[in-house]
Amino acid sequence: MRVLGIDPGLTRCGVGVVEGLPGRPCTMVAYHVVQTDPGEELPLRLLRLDQELTRLVAEHEPASVAVERVFSQHNVRTVMGTAQASAIAVLAGARVGLPVQTYTPSEVKAAITGSGQADKAQMTSMVTRLLRLDAPPRPADAADALALAICHIWRGGTRSKLAAAADRVRQGGTR
Repeated sequence: MRVLGIDPGLTRCGVGVVEGLPGRPCTMVAYHVVQTDPGEELPLRLLRLDQELTRLVAEHEPASVAVERVFSQHNVRTVMGTAQASAIAVLAGARVGLPVQTYTPSEVKAAITGSGQADKAQMTSMVTRLLRLDAPPRPADAADALALAICHIWRGGTRSKLAAAADRVRQGGTR
């Protein structure tokens, strides 16, 4: 399964593409960082982000998209920009009919390091090790996006199976 992970950000948006199967080592396909100029008007920044994410989805042809869920931060301006970038990221997958799953930072950290409290250095180190890379992906936004993709491969399959089973039960089926 090929997953495109997105660590949303308005100034820097990390994108990581990983292939793998649950319980198996994953392989990095690519990573990118989409940047927008903080001096530009918001609509132009969102448009650039939309165009680049749309292009990357088309280029890498993932089976699904994993996006970091926005969490409350102290700086309202920062969280607003991240939330807007997150919406663009979700839209990039949904627009072409891909399943899109969101994960909290703690879920991703727990999946990658075993601790929901891991710091950026621990995350980058584990992503480098798990993907058997010669050097850590830089900047940290890229490593975070790769971690999201790995998390989805390892946890998303289970989530999808549980959701499908729940749908069958709601529809009166037992299979």
